[in-house]
Amino acid sequence: MSIVVPVHSGSAGRAEPVLPQLTGIAFGGDYYPEQWPEHVWSEDVRLMQDAGVNLVNVGIFAWALLEPSPGTYDFGWLDRVVDLLHDGGISVNLATPTAAPPPWFFRRHPQARLVDRDGRLLGAGGRQAFCPHSPEYREAAIAITEQLAARYAGHPALTMWHVHNEYGGANTHCHCATSAEAFRGWLRRRYVRLDNLNDAWGTTFWGQRYGDWAEIEPPLASPMAVNPAQQLDFFRFSSDTHLDNYIAERDLLRRLSPGVAVTTNFMINNCKWIDYRRWAAEVDVVANDHYLYAEQAANHIELAMSADLTRSVAGGRGWLLMEHSTSAVNWQPRNVAKRPGELRRNTLSHLARGAESALFFQWRASRFGGEKFHSAMVPHGGTGTRVWREVLALGTDISRLGELRGTRVVADVGIAWDWPSWWALELEWRPSVDLSYLDRVSAFYEATWRSHLTADFVDPEGDLSQYPVVLVPSLYLTTPAVADNLTTYVRNGGTLVVSYFSGIVDGNDAVHPGGHPGAFRELLGLSVEEFLPLREGERVRLDDGSCGDVWAEDLVLAGAEAIRHYTEGPAAGQAAITRHRLGRGTAWYISTRLSAHDLAAVLRDAGLPPHADVPEDLEVVRRVGPEHEYLFAINHGERDATLAGDGDELLTGASCSGDLVVPAGGVRVVRTPRRRM
Repeated sequence: MSIVVPVHSGSAGRAEPVLPQLTGIAFGGDYYPEQWPEHVWSEDVRLMQDAGVNLVNVGIFAWALLEPSPGTYDFGWLDRVVDLLHDGGISVNLATPTAAPPPWFFRRHPQARLVDRDGRLLGAGGRQAFCPHSPEYREAAIAITEQLAARYAGHPALTMWHVHNEYGGANTHCHCATSAEAFRGWLRRRYVRLDNLNDAWGTTFWGQRYGDWAEIEPPLASPMAVNPAQQLDFFRFSSDTHLDNYIAERDLLRRLSPGVAVTTNFMINNCKWIDYRRWAAEVDVVANDHYLYAEQAANHIELAMSADLTRSVAGGRGWLLMEHSTSAVNWQPRNVAKRPGELRRNTLSHLARGAESALFFQWRASRFGGEKFHSAMVPHGGTGTRVWREVLALGTDISRLGELRGTRVVADVGIAWDWPSWWALELEWRPSVDLSYLDRVSAFYEATWRSHLTADFVDPEGDLSQYPVVLVPSLYLTTPAVADNLTTYVRNGGTLVVSYFSGIVDGNDAVHPGGHPGAFRELLGLSVEEFLPLREGERVRLDDGSCGDVWAEDLVLAGAEAIRHYTEGPAAGQAAITRHRLGRGTAWYISTRLSAHDLAAVLRDAGLPPHADVPEDLEVVRRVGPEHEYLFAINHGERDATLAGDGDELLTGASCSGDLVVPAGGVRVVRTPRRRM
């Protein structure tokens, strides 16, 4: 069969490659020469050359070595490393080491240590152990960054600056006195008047009304649920503070090292607490770390979702895969190793979905420290291992795909994604403990993946006009602007599919007036008279044979028509799935938790047909440039797969005409002339 992907205006064509200094796809990873005797460095460079490595990340956690005591610097070892890499033809992504302040910093500034939500002072024996609001930390971070920029700005190996490492995470929310004062300052700027804050937070509930800014604290642990609006603002404040710290380093690097790209590494769907859509505008290129959930069945679908989300946050432009693993990931509950061929499939799936690099944590496996059982490009067993042989083969594959740089991925469908809605949904005392943001997003995404459709993750307040169908899996927090945007999209001819418990509250977690689903009542042509959370293990059947669990609702239709009904459970006989025609478009509503398989059937009914005759386990993605299209076909199954294909296969160098055979566990990339729509 022939795969036809609609080319939306503005979504295809060639853009500037993200690292124009390189001649191909970036290949390499995190390099920690400071962990090894100097005689190993030359061997490392020789092995990097053998593997086709052209970029390494250096200095990420080296602050204690670069500044062994306050204001005393030692760059001699780093000079030798950077020169050695350059002489070997390997470019450097030089990090500022500010994710791991040295021990002397905490001895000198004990007040800069993190305080958790329970008020406990946390130890400084790992990374990310500092209060991000600490002025002492900011001063020290700027000082080491300035020294690095002044020394290496003109070095010919320098290709990019890597600021910090993996900002964010719930364990980096600090609740100390310094953080409390900074939070109050942030709130003053946001609300101006205390009355505005009291109104926004609904502080008349439980008698929380504030009479002075000094009375406001971070949301420390409390005997009862803490004000959800206060928690939401604290999450926003914490994300903003990390961003401010990044910008301070970035601006210094731009001033002292003009023309060199500056970025940091996101954790795009693993880090709940950073609003990466806001951050994307502040980095010169979006970069992401992704680690496969080794125990998860069909984990290649979650990988694809992460890659699509990263590309979407990057605005459709190319992005960098800054870290992933060659095999096992030691911080997961079970250190499950990748099996033969999995490394290749994982990496090429990221490239299929817009990445212009394949970088790993890490180059050489560490002998000591907290991640010594984490996989690497050079394993503990060295060059006699299967992993090393697969790294060599992958380097050859990547050398053949350089022409992909600057091409774009073309999507069939948009999926709404919003970090504040994720934060708000998973606060305390929601109608069911089984409500989960990623659960619904992942299920909707899997339905599109198994239908061989490519998804963009869209800002629900952004321009949606290029997508014939937009999915809203989980948008509990919905502002009036978002509701108006989605309504306009439908009125102008779009098809919208909304899942349950969406449109419920505004940006301060206050229920929209007039009943549920609040912001979406008119759009969906219905109201929800009562939520009907299900008991653990309880299931409800629909009249098409599909089953739901976790959730049901009493729906009152007001313009919508029932497409599916409940045949059992607390809403038996009532509408379960509805359709509302509005203007030139249609808005669908799903009031229960369906599996990805059953969701795919609803999406077909809503006008999102799958690409037919593609084997179930075959991942298909298309990248498009000015002259050529590139079809990635990645076989995650145990049998060879066949689909129609004509063109040049880049990985083998063979031509194909008619049928393209993708071996079990294999990958094919076919170049064809670009079709004009």
